[in-house]
Amino acid sequence: MRTQDRVQVNSIAEAIAASQKYLLSLQNPAGYWWAELESNVTITAEVVLLHKIWGTDKTLPLHKVEAYLRSQQKQHGGWELFYGDGGELSTSVEAYMALKLLGVPATDPAMIQARDFILQRGGISKTRIFTKFHLALIGCYNWRGLPSLPAWVMLLPNQFPVNIYEMSSWARSSTVPLLIVFDQKPVYQVNPTITLDELYAEGVENVRYELPRSGDWTDLFLTLDEGFKLAESFNFIPFREEGIKAAEKWIIERQEATGDWGGIIPAMLNSMLALRALGYDTNDPIVERGLQAIDNFAIETADCYRVQPCVSPVWDTAWVIRALIDSGIAPDHPAIVKAGEWLLQKQILDYGDWNVKNRQGKPGAWAFEFENRFYPDVDDTAVVVMALHAAKLPHEQLKQKACDRALQWVASMQCKPGGWAAFDIDNDQDWLNSVPYGDLKAMIDPNTADVTARVIEMLGACNLSIDSHDLERALTYLLNEQEKEGCWFGRWGVNYIYGTSGVLCALTLINPQNYQRHIQQGATWLVGCQNPDGGWGETCFSYNDPSLKGQGDSTPSQTAWALIGLIAAGEATGNFAHDAIERGIHHLVSTQQPDGSWFEAYFTGTGFPCHFYLKYHYYQQYFPLIALGRYQAINPL
Repeated sequence: MRTQDRVQVNSIAEAIAASQKYLLSLQNPAGYWWAELESNVTITAEVVLLHKIWGTDKTLPLHKVEAYLRSQQKQHGGWELFYGDGGELSTSVEAYMALKLLGVPATDPAMIQARDFILQRGGISKTRIFTKFHLALIGCYNWRGLPSLPAWVMLLPNQFPVNIYEMSSWARSSTVPLLIVFDQKPVYQVNPTITLDELYAEGVENVRYELPRSGDWTDLFLTLDEGFKLAESFNFIPFREEGIKAAEKWIIERQEATGDWGGIIPAMLNSMLALRALGYDTNDPIVERGLQAIDNFAIETADCYRVQPCVSPVWDTAWVIRALIDSGIAPDHPAIVKAGEWLLQKQILDYGDWNVKNRQGKPGAWAFEFENRFYPDVDDTAVVVMALHAAKLPHEQLKQKACDRALQWVASMQCKPGGWAAFDIDNDQDWLNSVPYGDLKAMIDPNTADVTARVIEMLGACNLSIDSHDLERALTYLLNEQEKEGCWFGRWGVNYIYGTSGVLCALTLINPQNYQRHIQQGATWLVGCQNPDGGWGETCFSYNDPSLKGQGDSTPSQTAWALIGLIAAGEATGNFAHDAIERGIHHLVSTQQPDGSWFEAYFTGTGFPCHFYLKYHYYQQYFPLIALGRYQAINPL
């Protein structure tokens, strides 16, 4: 080996050791890892609104909330949906609303700058439905401009083509409470009382409170909405009370003992709004637990208070375990054992909403959060099984039984097209995304390439098996999802780099000789979008514009994904993209910080494509460590 090569190998070993030390230092004494899950400012803004509505805002460090919102405002005056997007209208309106609720006057220079940004983009009338909804709660928008949500929807049987279980889990847990709120159409007096008249570009006196038309078949829903509104005006709403009572019962039944609903802030906020509309008191135990659960999602520092949309301890812990073991930490290292035993305790053995459409499956999955027994998901479960398989625990038989239960649950969740979705089975009625209420285009949870790939990777990595016909259907689905360029779409990570990496890891573990052409096409695409600095990056805008596939500034997480995919492809085919891999590894080593960590400003996680993005603060740590560890495994000293 040449000296130059040995120096490179030594630097890789040093980078791995530093990263391992950094991650090990961050383990919680209980055994898990958990880092911030960052989104845009609307989550915090809506929490401010909720507390104002309940009159519990004195429990918040309001000056820190104001400081946070001010710190996130950009030079152009607006607030971003994701880092570097140039500012987004609805996000900016909600931030402006929250600042006004916090007592910041419209004459404040930051507010003047924000108002100009908002008006240049069309003002409140051009915002999304959920922004208008929050404004309507305090009289800053008229309920007439919002779609109707008849409460009798709750009473539609599960076998009916339209029912709440045809919605995605996140849409369902957020919509059921809104059936109550949209029925009541409350307008709350808050302190201070505010108006947002200055944010109507056409002038508040000229606002047309109506839903926009598309000029196609989807306008049928607007005609139906007009009919619902006419019925409301005559107070002729069949089964109204029954629907409201059913929704209330559904909400109460699905609150966790910790106060959470659905593991996500939108479901939690909307459930609290529903309870407020029903006249619940702040001293009610259900309300107290709900407010505490929301507070548990907050991050408070010396000068800042912000709220996460969700928390990710199970996900983070499983990936850190995999990263540490892949990079050479012993499978029975005390930190691994403690984390593995914590994960075993988090296995969900209750039936959840998934059981409505999947009558055959038995519980045995994992969720994303600390507590979320109604909504475990396939992606988390597959990653946890791979982490546990790699770990060596004191009670191996117990571990194996847990993994067997998980495998059986995952197998039962396969969708008819052959793939897997995140939370549900055959949740794929795409027309639901066209209803006026669904302007985030996230009403369903169909099977996707990235989740399907994770399941197949689990089968290969853990030597597990499902029915051969079902496996063949899954592989056929996955191959059919390959884009003409050779890449795969990423539903839950940004975007084609994420999807392609996951599929390559899957195909290379299951009879790779049968998929050489597909693997090579995916690897070639990854090599083709490597940046001049040796890294990889992809903008969130690739969801809006597919011509941006694989394009963007380099980030540690996306560089790692590309490397993980290329290394897997090379091992399976013997055709290593040596130069691309070497340059990518050099990029990771050279961008590592002195404490062993990496940093990225960009958001590389996806909530709802085109509408909601996430920055997992651990993505920039454990994925680079996995990439370096797997590189070292094929290039030993």
